[in-house]
Amino acid sequence: MTDTGDANKERNREIARNEEAKQVTGSIRVSTWAIAVVVIIGGILFTLGWLASR
Repeated sequence: MTDTGDANKERNREIARNEEAKQVTGSIRVSTWAIAVVVIIGGILFTLGWLASR
């Protein structure tokens, strides 16, 4: 009985580690997209400002 309980605890720990890794990967992916969007919008606004000042 104890062996089964220990096996379940270890399995749950492994699942938790995998979930944490997925969350970190997802957060990095979202951050990368957010930075890319900001750079693109900033570039567009800079270009429009530059064209308006000429």
